[in-house]
Amino acid sequence: MDRVSLVFVSHSADIVKGLKALLYEMQPAVSIGIAGGEEGGGIGTNAFDIKAALESVHSPKGTVILFDLGSALINAELAIEMLDDPSNIRIADAPILEGGYSAVVEAGFGSDVGKVVEAAEKAKEMQKVHRS
Repeated sequence: MDRVSLVFVSHSADIVKGLKALLYEMQPAVSIGIAGGEEGGGIGTNAFDIKAALESVHSPKGTVILFDLGSALINAELAIEMLDDPSNIRIADAPILEGGYSAVVEAGFGSDVGKVVEAAEKAKEMQKVHRS
């Protein structure tokens, strides 16, 4: 893979499936892994699913993880620790949708993992409605 890959982690399988579908339409050249929900359709995350998602989109250029809520972060950190080679995997402190959009665009340009994280995190500053 010649681009940074992305992994989205949510407590809802439907959220990450929809997000992957949306972002794939925008940038099909970027590999996107997802982990969300519990077996049987429940709400939650687990480190083993996140690890599998990371392994499924591994890229020598790096992987950026975006997540929805605090326990998803904890499980993402555990998943990284379980990997044989956790180098070049970064967690972005960004909103999952807007940050994901910015990240997939930047990754599509062929940018390095640092720039992809930076693009995702800048989405926190995005103003969607301008009030006068």
